[in-house]
Amino acid sequence: MEFAGALRQAIQASGLTLERIRHRLALRGLTVSVASLSYWQRGRSRPRSRAVVATLEEILHVPAGTLTALLDDPVPATAPGRGALPPLPPGPPESAPGLWADPERYARVVGQLDRSGDHRLERLSVHDVYRLGPDRRPRSLAVREVLRATGDDIDRVVRVHPVRGAEPGLTGLRYCRSGRVRAEAAAGRDGGDGLAGFELIFDRVLAAGDTAVIEYELARPGEGYERRFPRPVRDYLAVVQFHTETLPARCYGYAREGAGAPPRRLAELWIGSSGSAHLALGDVRRGIVGVEWEWD
Repeated sequence: MEFAGALRQAIQASGLTLERIRHRLALRGLTVSVASLSYWQRGRSRPRSRAVVATLEEILHVPAGTLTALLDDPVPATAPGRGALPPLPPGPPESAPGLWADPERYARVVGQLDRSGDHRLERLSVHDVYRLGPDRRPRSLAVREVLRATGDDIDRVVRVHPVRGAEPGLTGLRYCRSGRVRAEAAAGRDGGDGLAGFELIFDRVLAAGDTAVIEYELARPGEGYERRFPRPVRDYLAVVQFHTETLPARCYGYAREGAGAPPRRLAELWIGSSGSAHLALGDVRRGIVGVEWEWD
């Protein structure tokens, strides 16, 4: 049984209202909103704390492990005829540096930004368009995301991307505006990618259940396309747009568990007459997804 169904049955059997469950969690020092409990039992999101779920087992009088064991069930993200995207080992979102090759640089960049609302935002969809020029170098990355708040008083989200140099070239903002921007160039003289983080402030303050759309573009994205997922996303689309004069011989989608982990190919991607290839996945769990290509 999936987690949502098991939780829903346990709540119904207990006879407790969601408000009473919320109150009993609060007595144990755990803050969970009624909206979050509702989302969990309907499968719209999953809890990220095993401690909360273990306490729910006590409150609902179900055997230990009844719910916590279901947290580890993989939620597949598949390409047609291919295998599922492997999830990273269970861990809190704060372990996101495991997704970055240089966790110390990641920590320095995001440590200067306000991430207080990030853990209370669901990523409903992420759509990327990564464009290359005739020189086979990256030209831009355009991003559109749809987010939903699981708590109140959320006015911003933080995003982090590899960039060339020390500036992201953040442009094309729609439905949001830029807050603080922090970036670090690559260490040494190897010409590698730098790292940029920035706050995107919504056009209104969100309450629980509200949704927001953000759009932005990076003029100097890092070499090669990868998308890191510190938290799940329901709908993911990556489009790689090649220049029509320099098309690759082959293109593949891949997934890996974290920085330094070996990639696993998901599917070979068709390069259409538009000179683009795309990878579409549903219910992506924590990890890294990318697109790679081979030139003649």
